[in-house]
Amino acid sequence: MSMTILPGAHDGSGGAPPRAANRLIHERSPYLLQHAHNPVDWLPWGSEALEQARREEKPIFLSIGYSTCHWCHVMERESFENEQTARFLNEHFVSIKVDREERPDLDHLYMSAVQAMAGQGGWPLNVFLTPDREPFFGGTYFPPEDRWGRPGFRTVLEDVAALWKQRCGRVTESAGQVTTFLHTQIEAAPRGAPWPDDPRPLLTRGAEELKGVYDARYGGFGHAPKFPTPHHVRFLLRHAQTTGDTEALAMAVRTLDAMAAGGIHDHLGGGFHRYATDSVWLVPHFEKMLYDQAGLAQAYTDAWQVTQDPRHAAVVRGILDYVLRDLTHPEGGFYSAEDADSEGEEGTFYVWRHGEIIALLGPAAGEDFCQAFGVAPGGNWEGRSILHRLRLDGTAPADAEPLTPALEQSRKRLLEARNQRPRPHRDEKIIAAWNGHMIAALAQAGRALAESRYVEAAARAMRFAEQNLWLGGRLTRHWRDGQSTARGYLDDYAFMGLAYIALHEALHEAGHKAIPEAPPSNGYLAQAVEIGRTIGRLFGQPSGALAYTGRDAEALIAPIFDIRDGALPSSLSAAVMLLLQAGHLAQEPELIAAANAAVRANGEHILPSPTAHSALLAALTAAPRPPTPAGAASRRARPRSRSALPGSPRPGDMG
Repeated sequence: MSMTILPGAHDGSGGAPPRAANRLIHERSPYLLQHAHNPVDWLPWGSEALEQARREEKPIFLSIGYSTCHWCHVMERESFENEQTARFLNEHFVSIKVDREERPDLDHLYMSAVQAMAGQGGWPLNVFLTPDREPFFGGTYFPPEDRWGRPGFRTVLEDVAALWKQRCGRVTESAGQVTTFLHTQIEAAPRGAPWPDDPRPLLTRGAEELKGVYDARYGGFGHAPKFPTPHHVRFLLRHAQTTGDTEALAMAVRTLDAMAAGGIHDHLGGGFHRYATDSVWLVPHFEKMLYDQAGLAQAYTDAWQVTQDPRHAAVVRGILDYVLRDLTHPEGGFYSAEDADSEGEEGTFYVWRHGEIIALLGPAAGEDFCQAFGVAPGGNWEGRSILHRLRLDGTAPADAEPLTPALEQSRKRLLEARNQRPRPHRDEKIIAAWNGHMIAALAQAGRALAESRYVEAAARAMRFAEQNLWLGGRLTRHWRDGQSTARGYLDDYAFMGLAYIALHEALHEAGHKAIPEAPPSNGYLAQAVEIGRTIGRLFGQPSGALAYTGRDAEALIAPIFDIRDGALPSSLSAAVMLLLQAGHLAQEPELIAAANAAVRANGEHILPSPTAHSALLAALTAAPRPPTPAGAASRRARPRSRSALPGSPRPGDMG
């Protein structure tokens, strides 16, 4: 394979000669470009790489990750930059790199395979395929050598290469079995399942199941690692509002308060880190993802509307101000993420030594700040301190009082000092689904908090999307440096449609009707309706299910249906929410019927495990009883009260 020498390309060791660039140098993905100077002969996913594997009769080594992934960086340093390992890969495999954020279809497909084979998933995702793209072995992070009871990457490569050479027929047979399994597991049940005429008992069962995994001491659901899961919180808030379930409300509020007090929350710059590695929300995995900011901003906005607690409003403003300051393109779109690592270590940008704070603020103000934010001379994480406001005995999730003026001034001074540090890498891809999620969060918060600047930022971001993410009437997945590539998936359409709905509703509120260059709010609603119709044309199946990939997408070895919630609400949940809301607001009964059909088609997946679909349960609170298209859908929606949550039931929706 030909490789290119670029001036100034080095292998990372000072004074080393230039290292050849592989084919990834011609890509636009920040993640692929991070690997462009590895000695591995990486190829991007495509016909050239797949044809090479068939021609040379070599197995494919497929590695999937993203540019702000900490363990992806670790494996690159340990294995993909190792000359000896690279030579072995180049001799025995065709190596392909994929950015999961650009190709979520490939990530979803092969993640399902690895979870089936290895019992777990994560990133980096490393999968071995036949030349026909069928997986036969895989895992996540592999250490360079055998350790921690798991095989080293070089051991894995040698074993797979030997297996391929000696028993290629058995490997192909095994791969075929995995592919058959993928068809049965990923494909939405075509028959559907008997869907209850009144699914309100299902909603109650979902709330009860969340109560069963709720951490009553520290908030949140399950144990370490603990993820924010804002869709769980939003469902509980809606369930509490519709049923009067005070326990559901208390769980949601305590979880939000605990996260806001914890180290997962950036107390200086606003926003939230990816997840907590412990049960108490103290030690985060430090990367910051745009979609987490969007989901959590919506959850805290919902809580503010229910509780009127000023702390919840303050958290919303902190999240949104962080996004507008640090994750926003000059023309209004939103970048994808910030890395966990800086200066070669995770968390360096965010943590503090006790002496640093005293030196910056002075003894009195410094000690007051350290007392308020849990900073001790010995640190609370690897000799340094993660700022937090937790009571670690679990008696209360947070200090009830807001910061005093003196503490707020100290916070600002520390933020200014932190901004002088080398910043983590920022992935500047602009992803359609995540931008739609963030636009909706801004519009909802602007409406609830009477902050027109947030609605204006949402409208500006939507103009950016309209100008850059649509090509020939087709929504694209992402944009970077003036180019849009890859056809959009179901989540891109669904979240962008929800963004139009949120802007439509925000412009109905007094004080938000003079946004520069914004169309009339019914223009936003018309766009949402059109997206709803497009979803049916591009993704709809005869069963009523919605595929993740469009009819014009690359054919993969198995169909993909994104049904279960993950870090984001599933594409199914987002699409159902869009179809229901647009159908009610625009009095379009066919959209409501499409939402109902999509839910029924996936009944066999939803009914046994409602908490795996909590975002869908939240969507169903808008119309818990499947409406008769000619009846309930044609009723004019009555105005909702100012205290109602977005998407919560309106009078007449209960059937």
